[in-house]
Amino acid sequence: MAKKTATKKSASKKVAKTASGKASVREPARSRPAKKVVKKATPQRSAAARRPEGPAWQWSAVQTAAAIRSGAISAVDTVEAHLERMHAVNPRLNAVVVDLGEEALKAAHAADKQRTKGGELGLLHGVPVTIKENVDYEGRPNFNGVPANKNLIAPSDSPVVRNLKKAGAIVIGLTNTPEFSFRGFTDNPLHGLTLNPWDPNITCGGSSGGAGSAVAAGIGTVAHGNDIGGSLRWPAHCNGVATIKPTQGRIPAFNASATAERPMLAHLMSAQGPLARHVDDVRLALEVMSQRDPRDPWWVPAPLTGPKPKGPIKVALAKIPEDMDVDPAVSAALRQAADHLERSGYSVSEVEVPDINGVWQTWCDIITNETVVMQEAGMLKVTSEDFHRAWGGMKTKANVLDLKAWMQATAARSGHIRAWQLFLEDYPVVLAPTTVKPTPGPREDAVSAERVQEIFWGEIRFISAINVLGLPGAVVPVAVHDGKPIGVQLIAGRYREDLALDAAAAIERRAGVLARRLWETMA
Repeated sequence: MAKKTATKKSASKKVAKTASGKASVREPARSRPAKKVVKKATPQRSAAARRPEGPAWQWSAVQTAAAIRSGAISAVDTVEAHLERMHAVNPRLNAVVVDLGEEALKAAHAADKQRTKGGELGLLHGVPVTIKENVDYEGRPNFNGVPANKNLIAPSDSPVVRNLKKAGAIVIGLTNTPEFSFRGFTDNPLHGLTLNPWDPNITCGGSSGGAGSAVAAGIGTVAHGNDIGGSLRWPAHCNGVATIKPTQGRIPAFNASATAERPMLAHLMSAQGPLARHVDDVRLALEVMSQRDPRDPWWVPAPLTGPKPKGPIKVALAKIPEDMDVDPAVSAALRQAADHLERSGYSVSEVEVPDINGVWQTWCDIITNETVVMQEAGMLKVTSEDFHRAWGGMKTKANVLDLKAWMQATAARSGHIRAWQLFLEDYPVVLAPTTVKPTPGPREDAVSAERVQEIFWGEIRFISAINVLGLPGAVVPVAVHDGKPIGVQLIAGRYREDLALDAAAAIERRAGVLARRLWETMA
């Protein structure tokens, strides 16, 4: 497939067919004239109402929710501020590919009316968010980056969308994802390439690349994403934002539009989650997203906080395997993160973690063989040459498994989880890299099969390996090097997202919120 420049793809119109078969023009989300002028409900201010500093699109989700609740700002004014920001920066980023501004404003008017009537408000009442376009959003096609999915119309909201709406969040747009959300780089024939707001010459990551790019640029306070091989943590690193890949079963998931159930290990390695500029926003969104939904049989009613380990909490700074060539800027960021933790009262020691190479290989073998048996033929029929090249590169590092070998791989998974759980008894938090190299170009996985192997095995090994363990992993930005953000990963025990986020917050308090630096350069 002939490659197009990022500028042309992100600015050009996209032509797709509707369910009726007629051609329709698809464009990147941009400003549209309002159809009706609706009188705003005037928020009733409480005695303690205070408006945070700066434009509303720069506020955190925690600040925004508090300001709306107190009457310092209306939901309508908040949503309008985020839509204005989206229409200003999204045309060059192509992060939001479906503009839901009209229905978002209707929801904001309803939110303001609800507040004036009194009564209980949700944790995210009136707060603007985005949703990744690979989960069901009622009434819309679940494209998942694939034009052929135009008839997969969602009959209902997915659990994560439903939970966000129940908490009062207002969805302002859907974000871009690669074909079948199966690449670490966000590009597809339907919507085109999504750019990184820090630098168009580096990737925004994937598969939640649109989510990471949008929230970093100030579009929405929280972005929804999901992660089966790093698709929350990799974009968080690339875009300089925070995230948590929760324990499997923490956040319910289901797509009624799907034509078949997912295979077993895909369930056990996949997780929904939030990306945000602030760790406190990640924590708040995690609480909202993790409410029960009976459609997910794997959901677990685990508490969001557990007993605090005896202090000082021991942190294992993961020794990096000798065959991984670590860039000096990454080493410096890891040392800086360790120093931030030490100064916050943690005890950090450099330690070898349990068999990270074997864990990664188990992840690669399981996910590849499941995909080959259950999905590959159907995917290859409807995807681009870039997808074929990227997927071919991922496959080459996997062992082909017969039934006996498959059973052995799933059994080995249990052993790996047990070893890590025992390790985490001594070191409740592991500090590890996201990648050991500088962030690559926006389509680098389409260069060659060898380059794909190099990225997944040689650079982001510590990200993908954690999925097969089902453990929670947070990412928090630490530094900016040559104008590009660098994040680190914090891994904790099963259902101990609180420990990972506590450590991430300690780093953030000293490193600062890097998105503020980004906005200065974008201005």
